[in-house]
Amino acid sequence: MNYYQELSLLPQEEIPIHFLWSKVFQQVHLGLVEIQDDQKRVPIGVSFPDYVIGEKYSVLGGKLRLFAQDEATLARFDASKWLARLSDYVHYTGIRSVPEKLKGYALYQREQPKTSKERLARRYANRHSMDYEIVLNGSVELSVKSGSKADCEKKLMRYGEMPHKTVTTPFIRLKSLSSDKTFCLWIKKTMASDPSGNTYSSYGLSATSTVPEF
Repeated sequence: MNYYQELSLLPQEEIPIHFLWSKVFQQVHLGLVEIQDDQKRVPIGVSFPDYVIGEKYSVLGGKLRLFAQDEATLARFDASKWLARLSDYVHYTGIRSVPEKLKGYALYQREQPKTSKERLARRYANRHSMDYEIVLNGSVELSVKSGSKADCEKKLMRYGEMPHKTVTTPFIRLKSLSSDKTFCLWIKKTMASDPSGNTYSSYGLSATSTVPEF
């Protein structure tokens, strides 16, 4: 990826940064959807240069970079168009060349944690066409592995009684374009030694295509 554009969020006392992330990234997502190809591949990847990985939790920071192979792709995306109504809360640079000296490369990919009892209950409800509240608070039949064997046995369990597990991966709360429902986009960062790939999802994320780190 040879060119980039950097966005800096400008939180204010009455507008916290997590709320800004939701608004800004929703607009970026809309713009990326518009330039995806027939196979839903996007030529722009994103990075979070202030991303901090911690043992107890990680944070996205307050900056976002958009990367592309050529300047024309970022110009076609047109950040000013998508961020016009948020101009008081986000600053974006012009299109710049990626510096020659890099720290390395990174993968920013979507992670879907399976530790949330609410999320598991919602998935069960959708799969079995049941009411979410009934599934969360009542007993449901689940397949559980018995010991070290591959065999599973059916057990009645309650999602609502499962212990809470902390997810350290940071997320951005977004609204689905198809269902209009709110969901969490968990974003995992992994360092890589070499560059790879140049296509991304409509969130600018990929499990195989890297972006430069500097």
